[in-house]
Amino acid sequence: MKVKPLNIVLGIILLASGFFVGTAWKTSEDNDTTTTATTTSVRTQTPIPLNTAATGTFNKEESATIRLFEGAAPSVVFITTSVVQRNIFTMDATEIPSGTGSGFVWDKEGHIITNFHVIQGADRAQVTFADQTTWDAKVVGAAPEKDLAVLKIDIDANQLKPIPIGNSDNLRVGQFAYAIGNPFGLDQTLTTGIVSALGREIESVGGVTIKDVIQTDAAINPGNSGGPLLNSSGELIGVNTAIYSPSGAYAGIGFSIPVDAVKRAVPDLIQFGRINRPTLGIYPARQGGLQLEGVLVMEVSEGSAAAKAGLRPTLRDRYGRIILGDIIVGINNDKIKSYSDLILTLEKYKPGQQVVVKLLREEKEVELKVVLDAGI
Repeated sequence: MKVKPLNIVLGIILLASGFFVGTAWKTSEDNDTTTTATTTSVRTQTPIPLNTAATGTFNKEESATIRLFEGAAPSVVFITTSVVQRNIFTMDATEIPSGTGSGFVWDKEGHIITNFHVIQGADRAQVTFADQTTWDAKVVGAAPEKDLAVLKIDIDANQLKPIPIGNSDNLRVGQFAYAIGNPFGLDQTLTTGIVSALGREIESVGGVTIKDVIQTDAAINPGNSGGPLLNSSGELIGVNTAIYSPSGAYAGIGFSIPVDAVKRAVPDLIQFGRINRPTLGIYPARQGGLQLEGVLVMEVSEGSAAAKAGLRPTLRDRYGRIILGDIIVGINNDKIKSYSDLILTLEKYKPGQQVVVKLLREEKEVELKVVLDAGI
């Protein structure tokens, strides 16, 4: 049978159309597959948020800080003080708020540590815990020269969580530091920073230098006084006591009494009500107008260690002229340049121990052996 040319042309056209339609369909399928694969790949590579409030997940540093605060918060208290004023006409007594500060639980016996200046001059003190329970407190010991005080509350031991005690002799500049307290009355406030410097000196309320003070940039404001400074393990390394600020508000420099000094002082404050350091039995002259290094002996107590050893006081002759007494310039191997040096050096010894006191007497160096008395 003879095929017409027209039929041949139509057949070729149909075959070509089928080829192109199939190729287009295959290309579309491949593109869809590629798009799906690409989308899947992109979704797989999208990072999952590690820290969102919605999921409650935190990075390692945040988690450690949260654990530290939650562990220490029950040990930190808010201290409020008041004074009692009596009306001179009716004799009615009125209690007036006098100040606020911070403190922390020292032991299961109910002892609370704070700064002396927090309770100075107060007639009454109260401590409030994180659970908002409030307890009346009494002062059992105070050391103005260390700016430390110990309060005591009558509470069941099971309700107390003493703060873990660390060390301050191994601190390093740059390590993390955490302060918990009640700045401006805002209770249970946590601030973080680092140990900025070591070995600082500040003057206490009692006028005696506190040595080896910790400097930190963890925010310390009025109301933080007496609160704990902690290391990253949640251990006490210092007691927050002061700030350096031209304006009176936080300026990046805060100071804490080192815990090693606190550990030495607190047992005496609990047992004796004061630091039981030994004494020479002298009254020093005020250093204000004296251009000298050392401690001028103004008076010697009768029967004291100094009297028994033969230390000479400052006197006046019959014409009213002043005859200078002995000037203490050293105890054993420690140099004494001020009354603060004398106090801090005597803290190294116990009553009954013998020391060599180095003197300037009539411009000559003299050494006397002295058996130290118990402090009064």
